[in-house]
Amino acid sequence: MLNNKTILITGGTGSFGKKFLEMIFAQYKPKKVIIYSRDEYKQSVMKTEYADKVDMSRVRFFIGDVRDKERMYRAFTGVDYVIHAAAMKQVPTCEYNPMEAIKTNIHGAQNVIDAALDCGVKKVVALSTDKAVNPINLYGGTKLVSDKLFIAANAYRGNNYNTVFSVVRYGNVAGSRGSVIPIWKNIIANGGTTLGVTDMRMTRFWITLQQGVELVFKALSESAGGETYISKIPSFHIGDLAKAMLSECKIDEFGIREGEKLHEVMITKDDSFTTYEYDKHYIIYPHYDWWDGSILPGGTLVEEGFEYNSGNNKEWLDVEALKQALELM
Repeated sequence: MLNNKTILITGGTGSFGKKFLEMIFAQYKPKKVIIYSRDEYKQSVMKTEYADKVDMSRVRFFIGDVRDKERMYRAFTGVDYVIHAAAMKQVPTCEYNPMEAIKTNIHGAQNVIDAALDCGVKKVVALSTDKAVNPINLYGGTKLVSDKLFIAANAYRGNNYNTVFSVVRYGNVAGSRGSVIPIWKNIIANGGTTLGVTDMRMTRFWITLQQGVELVFKALSESAGGETYISKIPSFHIGDLAKAMLSECKIDEFGIREGEKLHEVMITKDDSFTTYEYDKHYIIYPHYDWWDGSILPGGTLVEEGFEYNSGNNKEWLDVEALKQALELM
């Protein structure tokens, strides 16, 4: 699928982009991988970090911002596949700088769509988040709009455009910059024994970077346009994660923060009418006039009223299982 193809990743110097770079060269022989991002320092660090890990003769680094449509047209020329990972992700930052979040997460998404259509990109997979589901903060609101834009972009396909757009949704990836794990690791490394927890009732999904990249590979290989992919993954209690990282830790429960949820929601009850369950994932299909109604084989329609959130999950990681998962990171 990706052999001898050119793939571009927006926001490619982030945690996802780095793992994607490792895995694509391990499983395929791409013609070229383009890392598109706005931070020259992070690109320089990434070049050094992966100099001996992948075939760097097939990697290109492109300085650019998703807000800059002209630059994206230049970058997308000759590209087969695009993974859109660039976003403003920190909830407090988005709350304090709302227009900046809108420019990057919404206007940037539209720029990706326009450039992909006009440059003849075959497929675009946009990374989403649980926070886009019933959003209660600005970050989630902007990602909801972004998801809608990418799904609706399939309506523009016709005689002139053949680009396929789909979405992959997951929560904070274990060990990524948006995860609490690096924060707690730093506290423990410096001799700290108190770990801050917002609310002991809080649950989260556990997904690794590898699982996230594998789901993107799946979307690239089979999506027909408009699908939202969600992995089947285990849940954990945030207090159990703290104990897994430091068994004798003291927990400082300081209260849930602005824009934070007790449980991550991936699929709402209202989505159940068009959600199909597969062996290792779910797919929410679009419900628009342009959709031809095609369902990928192997899926079963979920029951009406089904909701997939980290609090009602069937699969859980306890303290011991979390310890093992942390060792594998």
